[in-house]
Amino acid sequence: MYQHPFSYEIIYSNRKTLAIQITSDSRVRVRAPRQMSRAEIESFLTEKKSWVLKHLRNMPQTDTSASDPASTPLSDSERRRYIHMAREIFTRQVRFYADRMNVSYGRISIREQKTRWGSCSSAGNLNFNWRLIFAPPAVLDYVVVHELAHRKEMNHSAAFYAIVEQVLPDYRSSQKWLRENGHQLENKCSFPIFPDFSGFFISSHFRLPARISPVP
Repeated sequence: MYQHPFSYEIIYSNRKTLAIQITSDSRVRVRAPRQMSRAEIESFLTEKKSWVLKHLRNMPQTDTSASDPASTPLSDSERRRYIHMAREIFTRQVRFYADRMNVSYGRISIREQKTRWGSCSSAGNLNFNWRLIFAPPAVLDYVVVHELAHRKEMNHSAAFYAIVEQVLPDYRSSQKWLRENGHQLENKCSFPIFPDFSGFFISSHFRLPARISPVP
């Protein structure tokens, strides 16, 4: 059974390929060939989930002065859905960057940490805060790179940041973003729509800004 963190409608036609459309009012439409099975469509949506969520986040916000959905607590089912989605996204990105950085890693855990965005143990086990899926997409990549860099340097020395910079030359912008915007990730209760922070990344082993000072 497929579950997606967004609603959608399927429009069948005589077209030959699958396509996903995000409308101006943030609706997701799937345009599919008439003969295509529902299972194939669901599999396609699962594959493109992060792309859909990225574009939904980047849609302009509507007026929420009357009722702010971010103030509504997540239900247990919503929380489980987001954690499941985070696990899929982090697993994929860790695999990609570990190959690029030529490092190994152990277990990947997705948690609702109160003081950290992520961590890496001496055994190579990685922990990530699931709320990072609420951040701009590039943010999550920096979290992954930051933690994987600890597989070579278990510190925050100049050598450590040189490793990070090799992969993400603009990592300092991510530190700035986190200091200024990280509290939004902690406070969001429902799925947020962020503006496009293209070119910004976020650090992982950083603690939530409301709790401690930002990492230098």
